[in-house]
Amino acid sequence: MCHVIVTCRSMLWTLLSIVVAFAELIAFMSADWLIGKAKPVSTEDMDNRTGGPQEPYRPTLGIYGRCTRISHMQLSRRDTLCGPYAENFSEIASGFWQATAIFLAVGILILCAVAFVSVFTMCVQSIMKKSIFNVCGLLQGIAGLFLILGLILYPAGWGCQKAISYCGHYASAYKLGDCSLGWAFYTAIGGTILTFICAVFSAQAEIATSSDKVQEEIEEGKNLICLL
Repeated sequence: MCHVIVTCRSMLWTLLSIVVAFAELIAFMSADWLIGKAKPVSTEDMDNRTGGPQEPYRPTLGIYGRCTRISHMQLSRRDTLCGPYAENFSEIASGFWQATAIFLAVGILILCAVAFVSVFTMCVQSIMKKSIFNVCGLLQGIAGLFLILGLILYPAGWGCQKAISYCGHYASAYKLGDCSLGWAFYTAIGGTILTFICAVFSAQAEIATSSDKVQEEIEEGKNLICLL
């Protein structure tokens, strides 16, 4: 018989696991890892609301994508175009970024699998006499290691030609040049920290769902058990 067990700690762990997986996935897909040097403002770049020049546009560069502003030959307006600059894996700008993509992809795949499984831990708490929480916590720890490796290797690729075209000639490995870090990089770091927090917190979720109070309610014949 399936007993649905919901505790404050197990629900918090489930929600955090889902949030971490989505945060890392969104960061990986974003082009806002590097914010390039500002493009000079031309006389055509006028703000229609104020009549003055627009703020200088700063293109962004991701692991495999980019955002840049394109001009129309017959129109004075400017459009921002975002999309992948690499049509396949081998065209990613740097070997270090290729390694980053692999490590991040593996880590995110593990996190998404854990997030999917975490939803069912309310009904199934163990498989083959092993706690799902402990197994998921171990997988989250492994995913965190992959994410760390990816984030460490990523700055080593700042010296590639693609990054130099965005950040200037002073850009090199672990030196940003005229670029600054975008929100996607900080999101990936924050998600990595939360990944390890989830891995540790999974033990608390396991303790909460196997506590004496839960066992007492099971013995009373309850199928839905909710505890704070």
